[in-house]
Amino acid sequence: MPPALLEKLRATVGPANVLTGIELTPYVVEGRTPEAAVFPGSVEEVAAVIGLAAETARPVTPWGGGTAASVGIPTARTGLVLGLRRLGRLLEHEPGDLTATVEAGMTVATFQTALRSRGQWMSLDPADAHLATVGGVLATNASGPRRHLYGTARDLLIGVTVVTADGAVVRGGGKVVKNVAGYDLPKLFVGSYGTLGVIVEATVKLRPLPDHERLVCIRFERLKDAGAAVRSVMASDLIPNAIELLDATASTAISVTGAALVVGFDGLREQVDWQCAELARLAGACGGHEAQPLQADTWSSLGTAARATSPVTAAVMTFA
Repeated sequence: MPPALLEKLRATVGPANVLTGIELTPYVVEGRTPEAAVFPGSVEEVAAVIGLAAETARPVTPWGGGTAASVGIPTARTGLVLGLRRLGRLLEHEPGDLTATVEAGMTVATFQTALRSRGQWMSLDPADAHLATVGGVLATNASGPRRHLYGTARDLLIGVTVVTADGAVVRGGGKVVKNVAGYDLPKLFVGSYGTLGVIVEATVKLRPLPDHERLVCIRFERLKDAGAAVRSVMASDLIPNAIELLDATASTAISVTGAALVVGFDGLREQVDWQCAELARLAGACGGHEAQPLQADTWSSLGTAARATSPVTAAVMTFA
């Protein structure tokens, strides 16, 4: 990297927020080491950094929590890693409107904790929520088991602020749920993996916390019997918020032996009790064993269960 560019980056975000040399180890993906990792602390600094990179024709890789860093093909030239960890503030929360605006570098777990203090939550449960950032989840369209009932990021995003490749700051959508003016620009950036711009702020729809939630597991001797149980559940009056069909390999992630059907319910306790009982009846008719309730922390393990079915396909630094 030219010394002049490095000095400009340090002047823009501060010397402590520009990493080089051995400090870049956590950002090595498939043997490719970036020239520098830069951590801006505001939207204006993000725009300035991207503008400097554009002037010198250097690629920029947005980096939230790094949980999806090995997805896809790395850029031919490494260029700059643009880390968003300093953009981690909850900018606005309107409980009455069920909306919140957050900077893209806040982790999902931190965001959910802040919302729960007001009796609300964002109905997304991606894997590694303690590492995954809100911006990264939107950029990768990540989701978890609860997408069965509540949908994915496209269903929640109503406003977005993005810095494009030339350093321009673009805002789309709004801060209210009933926003019908113009094109639905925010959804364009969901799942774009940073190729259209860097998401720096997002406004999302929220939901009230349910009164009660339960996750249950039913073991089966054969995977096809568990599949038959899924069809029975889908044809019934049950309203699960999650349905996960696990083979013998994937079920090890939740400490279960053999094929398993994992189903979640939320709502009033009486409703959840009835639905769990009805699930047990339907599954029993398909050869399922007794329904066993799972601990609340199983939700996070369930989100990563699919990883147990295949080996890691790329060399990437992981964080403990």
